[in-house]
Amino acid sequence: MIQASQSKSLYIQVLIAIVAGVLLGYFWPDIAVQMQPFGDGFVKLVRMMIAPIIFITVVVGIGKLTDTAEVGRIGLKAIIYFEVLTTVAMLVGLIVGHVIEPGHGLNVDPASLDQSAVARYTNAPHQGAADFLLAIIPDTIVGAFARGDILPVLFFAVLFGIALAHLGERGRSVVHFLDDAGAALFGIIGMIMRVAPLGAFGAMSFTIGRYGIGALAQLGILMLCFYITCAVFIFVVMSTVMRMTGLRLWPLLKYIREEFFIVLGTSSSEAALPTLMEKLERLGCNRPLVGLVVPLGYAFNLDGTSIYFTMAITFIAQALNIPLSWGDYVVILAVLLLTSKGAAAVTGGGFITLAATLATLNGKVPVAGIVLVLAIDRFMSEARAITNLFGNSVATVFVAWWEGQLDIEQARRVLADRELALAE
Repeated sequence: MIQASQSKSLYIQVLIAIVAGVLLGYFWPDIAVQMQPFGDGFVKLVRMMIAPIIFITVVVGIGKLTDTAEVGRIGLKAIIYFEVLTTVAMLVGLIVGHVIEPGHGLNVDPASLDQSAVARYTNAPHQGAADFLLAIIPDTIVGAFARGDILPVLFFAVLFGIALAHLGERGRSVVHFLDDAGAALFGIIGMIMRVAPLGAFGAMSFTIGRYGIGALAQLGILMLCFYITCAVFIFVVMSTVMRMTGLRLWPLLKYIREEFFIVLGTSSSEAALPTLMEKLERLGCNRPLVGLVVPLGYAFNLDGTSIYFTMAITFIAQALNIPLSWGDYVVILAVLLLTSKGAAAVTGGGFITLAATLATLNGKVPVAGIVLVLAIDRFMSEARAITNLFGNSVATVFVAWWEGQLDIEQARRVLADRELALAE
């Protein structure tokens, strides 16, 4: 595990690395774009560990349970929470986009849209609800681990954990072995986190060097609206959810500040998944619950992505001077409630989902309109990833409280910074 003093030093180092990356990208863009391998390498190191950590955490947690029906109950409560919060996130994005109208005045001619720029998204087969559910079942066990897909690994881990729990004493030796193996895996995570500043520096340098800052002025209103909307959702909606548990949001955000800066630097919420699970367990959330809710949240609880979808569609329609009725908005919400769940499954999944959603409007808004947000998508990805990170942290705390598996007193001690090394 990462000690408290090391943790504080880490987030300062990552913050310095981000600032250095921005400066390099702004003043020496040609050099900055060559830093991309550092960011990609760090994200690959973390993703290398996600599948085995999820597997061991879930198997050990379930294997120690005496009531396996508890697994289904926790999963159901988590799904209910995810559906409610993502719906609220979509509504917030829709309302803000409709009221502020960030695309108004651009007057883009639909005939001028570059179809080739978005062909890879518009021509890609979209993963429907049935396909998404079938994809949860891996073709082979080894294949699920090799691809690093979260849900297939989680599915197999739940089955394996339940089987070990039913074996009783015969299964305990396997559980103990995996528990020790898990400690070793988290030791590897501790080593990987030492190069997090280098990863954040590389990713941020490439982003600024490749896309620039000045060229984004025309689309700055949409970016500003999106960032403000995410902030409002975090500090109003998520804060309300946290108060229902008897805790406050701001101390939780301070507690996961290292993960915040890692996600900010890499634009990937997955980069913070292993250490986030470790911290939530230390906070007082039951280990099996953390092992279930956090991975599920990375597939189903995409609050930032949900806000982005509705704001992007509203922006495209406004920029093309295409009025949308409230009936159209209802259709958009209904479609996104299903299609958005697969948005994180593949690279470019967000744009594929946008294309599929626009296609349901019977050509009213041309699918090629997503080219209007291509230029700034990389800069909006940080807000999406950060909102998703905070959303899954709050979701885990809430579901643990709802299930009666949150140690409130321990959580208050940890969030008050009095016993950050509680589980060290």
